[in-house]
Amino acid sequence: MRNHTELNEFILLGIPQAEGLETVLFVIFSFIYLFTMIGNLLIFTAIVSSSALHTPMYFFLGLLSIFDVLFPSVTCPKMLFYLSGQSQAISYKGCAAQLFFHHFLGSTEGCLYSVMAYDRFVAICHPLRYMLIMRPGVCVGLVMAAWLVGCLQATILTSFTFQLTYCGPNRVDYFFCDIPAVLPLACADTSLAQKVGSANVVFLALMLWFSVCVSYTRIGIAILRIRSAKGRQKAFSTCSAHLTEILCAYGPVIIIYLQPTPNPLLGAVVQILNNVVSPMLNSLIYSLRNKEVKRSLKRVLYNVIFTALE
Repeated sequence: MRNHTELNEFILLGIPQAEGLETVLFVIFSFIYLFTMIGNLLIFTAIVSSSALHTPMYFFLGLLSIFDVLFPSVTCPKMLFYLSGQSQAISYKGCAAQLFFHHFLGSTEGCLYSVMAYDRFVAICHPLRYMLIMRPGVCVGLVMAAWLVGCLQATILTSFTFQLTYCGPNRVDYFFCDIPAVLPLACADTSLAQKVGSANVVFLALMLWFSVCVSYTRIGIAILRIRSAKGRQKAFSTCSAHLTEILCAYGPVIIIYLQPTPNPLLGAVVQILNNVVSPMLNSLIYSLRNKEVKRSLKRVLYNVIFTALE
C-alpha cells in the first residue's frame, strides 16, 4: 500500500436496495450465521472424536468445515454490526484485510474442493491402492499446496487493488470490501487492476472446475462399470454431496467477475449466497447425506446433552 493514500477509512453502504429492511435482514443473517457456526463446528467435532472417521476423506471434510467457519466470519460480523444500527465505517487497513482474507479463504477452499474430487477419484477408481496413494504425507502436502495457491492469489489481488491511490470518495456501494466495489473509488486508472483481478479469479475458478470435471468424469465412468445396483448407489452417494457443494460454490464466483459492468444488486445477492448461505448448506448436505457423519453427530449431541443434564 502506498503511503500517499489520503483515506483513513471507507464507509460500507450495505446491501443495495435494502433500505428499511435492516432489522429483518439482521435477524435472518444472525440465524444463518449462528447455524453455520454450530453446524460446521459439530461436524468437525464429530470427525475428530470418532476414530472411524480418521480417513483422508473425512480429514478433508473436517478442513472444509473449518473453512466454512472462517470464510463467512470475514464479512458477516461487520455486516451484522451495521445492520444492527452501528457504524458502517471500516478502516483502510481493515478494508484491505477483509479483501485479502475473503480471497485467501475462498481460493483455498476452491482448491480444497479439487483435492476432495481427486480423493474421491482415487477411492472409486483405485480402491485397493487408496490408502497407499492418499497416505498422510500426501494429504498434508495437498492441503499445503491449496493454502499456498490461496495465499498467492489473495496477495496478487490485494496488491493490485491497494497499490492505487484512494484520495476522494470513500463510500463503498456494497456490504464488504471486494474488488468490483473498491476499485471505482480509486483516483487513478483502474483498468489494469480490473483486468488482473477478473482474469486471476476467473482463471483459477475455471482451472479448479476443469480439474473437478476431469475427476468426476472418470468417477462416472467407473460407477457405470460397477455391476451391482447397490455398489453403484454407494459409490454415487459418497460423491453426490461433494458435487452439489461444488456446483453451489463455483457458479457465483464466475458470475460476479465476468460481468462487463458490475451490478451491485446482482453482486450482493450472489455474494450473500456464496458467503452466507453456502457455508451453512455444507453442514446440512454432509450431515444429512453421510451415514457415518450422522452416527458420529448423534454420539456428540448425546454426550453434550448428557453432560449438560448432569
